[in-house]
Amino acid sequence: MCIALVVAAVGSIGAPLITSVATTFHVSLGSAQWTLTVALLSGAVATPVLGRLGAGPHRRATILVTLAVVVAGSALTVLPLPFAWLLAGRAAQGVGLGLTALMMGVARDHLPEERGEAVIALISVVSIMGVGVGYPLAALLAELGGVRAAYGLGLVVTAAALLTAWRSIPEAPEGRSARVDVAGAAVLAAALFLVLFLAGERSLWSRHLAVAAGLAVVAGVLLRVWAVVELRSTTPLVDVRAVRHPAVAGANLATFVGGVGMYLLLTLITRYAQTPQGAGYGFGLTTFVAGLVLIPFSVPGFVAGKLTPRVRKRIADPLLLAGSAVVVGGGFALFAAARSDLAELFVAMGVLGFGVGGFSAAMPGVILAVTPKSETSSAMSFNFVVRSVGYSLGSAIGGLTLAAGTGPGCLVPDDSAYTTAALAGIGAMAITALTSLALARRRPSRTNP
Repeated sequence: MCIALVVAAVGSIGAPLITSVATTFHVSLGSAQWTLTVALLSGAVATPVLGRLGAGPHRRATILVTLAVVVAGSALTVLPLPFAWLLAGRAAQGVGLGLTALMMGVARDHLPEERGEAVIALISVVSIMGVGVGYPLAALLAELGGVRAAYGLGLVVTAAALLTAWRSIPEAPEGRSARVDVAGAAVLAAALFLVLFLAGERSLWSRHLAVAAGLAVVAGVLLRVWAVVELRSTTPLVDVRAVRHPAVAGANLATFVGGVGMYLLLTLITRYAQTPQGAGYGFGLTTFVAGLVLIPFSVPGFVAGKLTPRVRKRIADPLLLAGSAVVVGGGFALFAAARSDLAELFVAMGVLGFGVGGFSAAMPGVILAVTPKSETSSAMSFNFVVRSVGYSLGSAIGGLTLAAGTGPGCLVPDDSAYTTAALAGIGAMAITALTSLALARRRPSRTNP
């Protein structure tokens, strides 16, 4: 649990520091944005690789080496080195995002079934809700001691996580083997790079639409090639045949669309809170105070994560997914209808957190019900890749919608642009709820071998 929280906190550190990085290193905001994008990219690529390694006999070594890489990357972000080294450090930190799925594999292998399910659900929740810890702390440290001090937080917590893992992570069960499909990993890395690049470079869509569309087609082709490579491989990076199982495919689709909507609202609310009041709306909050708005996101999320394992005894996981998607949609509706008071933003964020927490806690149950124990890390790693891409696209859609609502010569978008983005989010969560309801009609038998 500690490692999952550290992973989430480190992953969120980059978000509030983009402006500070641009100022400290004298680079553009677009370049500074890559401190966040490069971590997501390396995490998306590393996650399935670590998931496959975690399915084999060297899971403990994989976890320890990965944490060592993250600690080394954290050190690079703190040392007084040029901007390129900061990007390298953030890329190394991003590798740690793949550890969450490995922790799920450990829990499923070494805990009794009922307790293991509860721990897995909580790990899934913590991997998201930890943003409420990392974001405000990083922002406060940046205000007090500069960007290096903020990144120092990552060094401290990752070093603590490495020590914790060295003392507590058990060896994987005997009789397993795992080889990494290098060709599949290379093709997937290229495809994900294009997807995340297109999600991060919003200006490319507005200024060079044909180029952006062409790159999107290339990314689609690469993903198709990757699927073919995986199907033909005797040691696939991800078992594509298992991913095509109706329950798993539906769960990943719900994760993707839901991720788009969830991250869209998260970015909308934090940006709205920081908009200067001179724009006719917003509250002009500092980065640190705006980060505190994430506390009502994280706390209800943790509560939902603790409640979900109990509720699962009475309600099927797909129905919990659908209900959680409806709750998140309610958060969008609240934001669209009432945001003139800061308390209203807190309520909307709390509703979002409760919905995201319930959704995250229920998701592993849908996938693992039809997944052998030996494939836990691999199956969940693919789900986390899908989630990461959904989050990136959600952030991009929010940025593009607000950019479209920004008039010529204006620095901030019109207030109505936030309403438009919120309505788009409601649509995404409606699709997520319908997909989850379709899953509820397919009650698979559980698979535990």
